[in-house]
Amino acid sequence: VVALTRKSEECTGGCLPGWVVPLVGRKEPEKKTAVTVSVSTQEDRSFFTWAGSNQELPVHLMAPHVRSILAASRHVHFAMRLDRSIASQLFPALRQSGCSISMDPGFHSDWYAASENLTTLSECDYFFPNEKEGELITGCSKPQAIMARLLELGIRGSVLKLGRRGAVAVSHDAWLFAKPPAMDAIDTTGAGDAFDAGFIDSILDHPSLERALRRGCASGALSTRSAGGIESLPGKTELEATHQQVVIGEGYGE
Repeated sequence: VVALTRKSEECTGGCLPGWVVPLVGRKEPEKKTAVTVSVSTQEDRSFFTWAGSNQELPVHLMAPHVRSILAASRHVHFAMRLDRSIASQLFPALRQSGCSISMDPGFHSDWYAASENLTTLSECDYFFPNEKEGELITGCSKPQAIMARLLELGIRGSVLKLGRRGAVAVSHDAWLFAKPPAMDAIDTTGAGDAFDAGFIDSILDHPSLERALRRGCASGALSTRSAGGIESLPGKTELEATHQQVVIGEGYGE
């Protein structure tokens, strides 16, 4: 879910050669395309963002024709914060149409501090926090404790991303830990989004949490091999080969 100006739409098509990325419901906003600058090292990264046209996105989501497009989807992923007033209207319509929902709001302390937004997360099929976001929400620092507290808060679809250590999720009261193959990481920018995409793609193919963890970890790991968030995204053949190298076990990624 994103707001694109005409220039950014052209850029999106040029940056994803060979990928089928249909752009529907695009609105030509008055403001310019949002800009994010990533300052990334192998240990950590920071983002500086000007929201630009994305400031209009919440209102755009409530437009009748956009809601119809979303409701016709099998799955909608919100890579953004979503106001409770919008989620409370939009989610029931998506549910009624049989659409599943996932969310990755990113690191926004004010948004997580509002209890009403935790309700929104509890209404998602999948929530994709990283460790820092998990700690921000729960006050816990260890993956086991973070996941346990998220469950107590009613956020049952959590998939905790642990960087190069993999990811952890809960299935039928069993903890599943996925460890990706080692990569010579050049830039981790976008690795979390690549994980989300791989996980969702797998779930839409086959509803297996273990398989989705494998696909997500493989996608995230492979995306770090060059600078930027797009250049190293894997194709299907490479992704299938790599996801078999992801180790699945019961653990917490300590």
